[in-house]
Amino acid sequence: MDVRQLQYFLAVVDEGGVHPAAEKLFVAQPSVSQSLQSLQRDLGAELFTRTGRRLQLTAAGEALIAPARQVLHWMELSRAHVEAVNGLRTGRLVLATMPSQAVDPLPSVIDRFVRRYPMVQISIRAAGTPQTVMSLVRSGGVELGIMAVTATPDAEDLVVHPLTRQGFIVVSCREANLPARGPLTYDQLEGQRLIIGQPGTGMRRVADQVIATNRSTIAVVETEHREAVLPMVINGTGIAIMAEAWRALAREAGLVVHDLVTDERLEASVVHRDVDLSPAARAFLLFAAPAAAPAHSKVDP
Repeated sequence: MDVRQLQYFLAVVDEGGVHPAAEKLFVAQPSVSQSLQSLQRDLGAELFTRTGRRLQLTAAGEALIAPARQVLHWMELSRAHVEAVNGLRTGRLVLATMPSQAVDPLPSVIDRFVRRYPMVQISIRAAGTPQTVMSLVRSGGVELGIMAVTATPDAEDLVVHPLTRQGFIVVSCREANLPARGPLTYDQLEGQRLIIGQPGTGMRRVADQVIATNRSTIAVVETEHREAVLPMVINGTGIAIMAEAWRALAREAGLVVHDLVTDERLEASVVHRDVDLSPAARAFLLFAAPAAAPAHSKVDP
């Protein structure tokens, strides 16, 4: 068993098949297949079963994912530490973020980071819920996760660095039957058609509260694609309750934005495993959550 076999194995897991894994790795498909067969022989266990044209992980395959990611993490970490001996110059940082945090505060943090470290590549993976972010971090699929919650998450095994606190807004087209100005209460949304997010998100939690408060308020669309919400509001499909991060984009799109009167708040944070972080990740934390700096070794400023 070698590092390349583990890399190919994880690529198949992450991409959902041998062909997309080969494309991601820029190698021929037979090379990936042969690597998997060799790995299975070395381990003496089947890692995948085939159902039609799909590969399904076996129990042995599931058990290999976390240690395989850990091996690759330590390999990359070793390389990154050596390269950073004379200061952080190059490297790669993989992080996951929820949609609203991808709007704010992530862009401003990335802008400051890449201005300081222009040769460090950042790879961003999408995660729709806090649970998905934490799962990616725990599995080693990403080094840092950015998420926001309205209730305390089950993250005792992770290191959590607070970022920002955000409220909620109501976004509507100009033709919506809503007061022209001022913040809105839950009962002022009586009779509205809501575009709601997926379960497990702050947007969905508050929308469910509004629906429960009003007898004739309904959910007309449920979507996992946060980027589809504003276009649907523009078309008059319904109104949306969104994180405050979307305020500027909604106004730029010509929509009406009201603050929502609610006790709910989104607490945004950066999370990571309680392990030695790469120099790139430590540097990113200095920009995203300066209060985290004392907990980590110094990075070339």
